[in-house]
Amino acid sequence: MRRIHVGNALSAFGLGFTVPYLYVYVAQVRGLGAMTAGLVLAVFAVAALIVLPFAGRAIVRRGPLPVLLAALVLAALGALSLGLAGNAVAVLLSAAALGAGQAVMQPALATMIVDCSSADTRSRAFATQFFLQNLGLGVGGLIGGHLVDTTRVSSFTLLFAIEAAMFLVLVVVMSTVRMPHSPRIEDAPAGSAAKGGWKRLLGNRAMVQLCVLGFVLFFACYGQFESGLSAYGVEAAGISTSALGTALAANTMMIVVAQFAVLKFVERRRRSRVIAGVGLIWAVAWVTAGYAGLGHGSQEMATAAFVSTYALFGLGEAMLSPTVAPLVADLAPEGLAGQYNSVFALVKQLALAVGPAVGGPLAASLHGPYVVTFLLVSLGISALAIRLGRHLSPAQDRPWHHRTRVIARGPAPEPVTAEA
Repeated sequence: MRRIHVGNALSAFGLGFTVPYLYVYVAQVRGLGAMTAGLVLAVFAVAALIVLPFAGRAIVRRGPLPVLLAALVLAALGALSLGLAGNAVAVLLSAAALGAGQAVMQPALATMIVDCSSADTRSRAFATQFFLQNLGLGVGGLIGGHLVDTTRVSSFTLLFAIEAAMFLVLVVVMSTVRMPHSPRIEDAPAGSAAKGGWKRLLGNRAMVQLCVLGFVLFFACYGQFESGLSAYGVEAAGISTSALGTALAANTMMIVVAQFAVLKFVERRRRSRVIAGVGLIWAVAWVTAGYAGLGHGSQEMATAAFVSTYALFGLGEAMLSPTVAPLVADLAPEGLAGQYNSVFALVKQLALAVGPAVGGPLAASLHGPYVVTFLLVSLGISALAIRLGRHLSPAQDRPWHHRTRVIARGPAPEPVTAEA
């Protein structure tokens, strides 16, 4: 588990070097224009949507570790070639390789955490993963910002080389991991295993509802961070680019500071109620954003409100990290955790693709309707979470309560069947 967490931190650290500067690198430094830069960002999403269904099947049949190692090598090649690419075709192909590798890392690492943790430690393990990811992204972005120089292509080549090196270091670290035995579908034909897994997943009503809820969560939060919400802040609230950077830093700082304090609170609460609470917190965040852009206060008050909006989003994210990922693991039948993690990652990628496409134009032109729309979406998260809770078993919704009862009362008696 320690090696897995080191891997999460290293991969996030490497991504932090390049992600904030990718648009500038393609559009300005390489001189390929805004259209190509936009296509690069779209290629990341498309590559993820293509590979994730196959990744889930591979994790189920081969285990998460070999899939992770292959994804890391692919991402390293993509990062290195992206730093050396000088034309649009090479940039797009490199971005596709990097995007595909990054996408497969998520469910592979999540499945490794599931296999290396118990029901008692899973929430804390996923909270630690999220904490280290944000810390790595923040530190990587901070260091990368001091290394880049838009007048020198070599400075960006260095960034992408460092990112590739982080992935390769992670290959070495993960090669030393010895995973505990977990059930895998190795003997069944590939087609029947895949069809059976998808049929069971689509027949799992709670998982389908969680996927719908997950799409709305990512659509209303991450899908707005770098598009709609930032456009709204600049256009409606008059936020400067430096203040926008401060808001993003406040989001990361809230997660880093509050993660383990929040963990103690959510570990003893029903998971469905925690997610519903996140919807209410994000509703308050959108009201605060509305004040920043539509109120009549001073520019200082508008900036403070906008920064607070990002901080409130960070608080909600800290509550979700030890809640949603363990719930996906608990809903997965034995041996299919990899497929369920991949499907949920696919849902996240869909939300991240649709969110900016919807939120960006709406925020730039219709400020009031934009805030009202996502205020209602946040309240919808609370309603969907409460509805999901009705389809969860006590062990899935309140695992701490279920474990306490088992310890107090001892094992339940074997059920008596009619045949017996």
